[in-house]
Amino acid sequence: MIEFKDIEGFYFVGIGGIGMSALALYFSKGGYAIAGYDRSSGRITDSLAAAGCDISFKDEIAGIPSLFKEIRNREKVIIVYTPAIPADSRILNFFRNNGYKLYKRSEVLGEISSKTDTIAVAGTHGKTTVSTMIAFLLKQSHIDCSAFLGGISKNYDSNLLIGKGSYTVMEADEYDRSFHRLSPLMAVVTSVDADHLDIYGDHKTMIAAYNEFCSKIRKGGMLLINSRIINNIIYPAGVACFTYGQDPAADFRSFDIEHTGDFYRFSIKTPDRTISDLHFPFPGIINIENLTAAIAIALKCGVTEDEIRKEITLFRGVKRRFDIRVNLPGIAYVDDYAHHPEEIRACVMSLREYFGGRKITGIFQPHLFSRTQDHAEGFAAILDELDEVILLPIYPAREKPIPGVSSELILDKMKLKRKKLIPMDELPDRLDIKKIDVLATIGAGDIDRLVEPIEEKIRREAGR
Repeated sequence: MIEFKDIEGFYFVGIGGIGMSALALYFSKGGYAIAGYDRSSGRITDSLAAAGCDISFKDEIAGIPSLFKEIRNREKVIIVYTPAIPADSRILNFFRNNGYKLYKRSEVLGEISSKTDTIAVAGTHGKTTVSTMIAFLLKQSHIDCSAFLGGISKNYDSNLLIGKGSYTVMEADEYDRSFHRLSPLMAVVTSVDADHLDIYGDHKTMIAAYNEFCSKIRKGGMLLINSRIINNIIYPAGVACFTYGQDPAADFRSFDIEHTGDFYRFSIKTPDRTISDLHFPFPGIINIENLTAAIAIALKCGVTEDEIRKEITLFRGVKRRFDIRVNLPGIAYVDDYAHHPEEIRACVMSLREYFGGRKITGIFQPHLFSRTQDHAEGFAAILDELDEVILLPIYPAREKPIPGVSSELILDKMKLKRKKLIPMDELPDRLDIKKIDVLATIGAGDIDRLVEPIEEKIRREAGR
């Protein structure tokens, strides 16, 4: 148990991360002094600084504010860090060597989850969109909620929601087994495709970790599982278990899906009713499945059918999740966070379905050397489904290079003729807007730094 009594401030090592920033903002709103370190600035750190957080961008002891740097204050502060921080970090080791109270982000989130009616969304892909949809449906209804999201909600322009209801929506992160810290009342599992094998070793061990997460659900709680993965999940005792998807046997099933103009029309069958003729304007056919999961949870929380019917027409999505940045006559631009072959498959499927037979150019930045090594063939196979591909060098994140592993590993396995590998700093200058029909930037690294320059170039040159 983490004791917050008599604590004056929190220092976050890696404060610019999407999960860390939500926690920092949460405690900032609680009146605590907040400071932190990250290796580079960006929109997230800028917004935290604007909220009064003291942030440094050099891994040096001198940049730590006095409240946290003076060892005599160590009982008054809590240090929060992520596994992504290198072991040789000067700041992290200063706190470690001087007896400060250090906790992983997952431990702090777990403490919060134990004190609320937590709805935790797990899965190798889809969890950010589903958790944001659930939070939106609850927040816009009479139920209300708080939420720690893994992306920036476009409805609220934030990854943190504070509400008066009893529910708290959280992403359940499988990396480093972080989701084992949670004790949810309700949980969703969207997918269990092989990922983070640098942590788990093999797919079987990873699935076992998901089942351990499911065993953490409180007795009398609820588990909602994608119908495609029911053979992988062990139903925990004392928990109501349901499935969702388009499978005719699913407990919550979407059907009669039609793409009409700028929206989808569909219906949902639940265990006790059918909700017909729903209208959903958010793009991407995969998001009907994601919305089905969100509606299932919302109904179980007490959101009414009338509220759901109205709310889903107002959902604007998550930044970097099938985020349509430009949609002009003759040119469209979509940005997506996909970084696993199955996520990219869903993205490509949605691009093909939404934009019909138009030519699609994809810019992909692989994320992690280990993931590239594990899934090079899978990446190559799905990227071959595009019309043209530009590969960027691997974004290493927390990893050191692996000999023989680079973006060329994917490029060499691709059969597509229109493919090339170029340095990131040469984009967007090398993009010929006149030859692009639909463009998609894909990846979870720092490819997001290209989004605004690309969008600006398209809007500037498309009008010529």
